Amino acid sequence: MILRGILLQLGALLIFVAMDTSLKWLTAGFNPAQIIWGRFLFAFLSVSLFFAATRGRLPWRSRAPRLQALRSLILLGCSLLFTTALARIPLADATAVGFASPLLTVALAALVLRERVGARRWLGVAIGFAGVLVALRPPFLTGTVPDWGYLLPLGTAFGFAWYQILTRRLAGLDNARVTILHTSLAATLGASLLQPFVFVPPSAAEWALLVAIGAMGALGHGLLVLAHARAPASILAPLSYSQLIWATLAGVLVFGDRPDGWTLLGAVVIAAGGLLAAAPSRPGGAGDKAAGG
Repeated sequence: MILRGILLQLGALLIFVAMDTSLKWLTAGFNPAQIIWGRFLFAFLSVSLFFAATRGRLPWRSRAPRLQALRSLILLGCSLLFTTALARIPLADATAVGFASPLLTVALAALVLRERVGARRWLGVAIGFAGVLVALRPPFLTGTVPDWGYLLPLGTAFGFAWYQILTRRLAGLDNARVTILHTSLAATLGASLLQPFVFVPPSAAEWALLVAIGAMGALGHGLLVLAHARAPASILAPLSYSQLIWATLAGVLVFGDRPDGWTLLGAVVIAAGGLLAAAPSRPGGAGDKAAGG
């Protein structure tokens, strides 16, 4: 069961990199709020059509509708911050800074969900945050003031950590199909309120890309929901580090952005911390005793 959750999580992460690459491509001509509106609108339509075709009805009814709406709106905020960052900084850099999210998720899984997180994982979280600090390019390391866009993925990371925690909590309240349907509902409504101020008519090709982004978002978050229904958040979260490989390749091949030394150093330190955090503590070991205090 846990292995299935891991495989589903990895599939979702690969899809997210493809989606982020498409989002960055569109930031050259559109306001991030319009791009995100299209992303959530077409994600919601994709999921609705799928459920209507396969089940004959939409699984609307939730045992925790307010929690579902909050989760969806948090995802909207995360997406706005990250897409705005993509308009200013390379994809690999934004992904690297965003790796604070799985670290925060491990911590929140222990504090909020009461999942057992041993001393080894806490050490991994600490090392990972040191890597995030390097990737942020603070002036005391680089001697220069970084673009403020580097702070946006950090805000995304904090919000997405809570999004994953809510995903895990809702897995015990609602059927996965209900959560998948609700993922884009409140976000679509919220983003629609911004369109009178930012909307620019897309071309046919741009509409097609928005539809594809929506479908990728729906599929990716659907896989994420299924993954969290099969494995603990503290195990799944560190797997997100595989995104950096694909994000770096996409940045080089699509945008010609080669990661600099700070990004690579930060990524290596983050990955080291992530691998340490991903390693489960041995039952009855010192790590488990530390976690249970």
